[in-house]
Amino acid sequence: MKRLPLSAVAVPLLTCLVTLNILALWTVTGNAGTPAALSVPEGRVLIAGGSEATAAFFTIRNTGGADDVLTGVTGPAGHRAMLSRTVDIGNNARSMAMVRTVTVPAGAALTMMPDTLDVMVSPPPRLAPGDRLTFTLHFRHSPPQTVRARAVRPGDE
Repeated sequence: MKRLPLSAVAVPLLTCLVTLNILALWTVTGNAGTPAALSVPEGRVLIAGGSEATAAFFTIRNTGGADDVLTGVTGPAGHRAMLSRTVDIGNNARSMAMVRTVTVPAGAALTMMPDTLDVMVSPPPRLAPGDRLTFTLHFRHSPPQTVRARAVRPGDE
């Protein structure tokens, strides 16, 4: 059996050790980032004027160092909840489009608003101002967040 020269083993080993120490130092100093850290305060849900659907809105804050992805919403029993976005369809007209996922950026907030992103609730529940509904927001990397939304009249948001 032929023995390798010491330099043939030492150079790769030393390179690995130096690389490992640099990565450890990079992580210890906080440069490797942190996972997403999500919080969702109470949202709002519009008191419906019609019988087809209404919308709920939440602000999702991510104080972590990594993006996360909102993948879906579970609404109150007996009601379907889904992410939707308002889209321009031309001639000053708008339509609603279902959305599969939405990124919640690291160090920022995703704010749902009537003219952008919302949670469509169908059929709309019967609500009085101040009533609260419970929703569960589902994420790709973080645990689900169960949050409440307070009923408001459109325009009182």
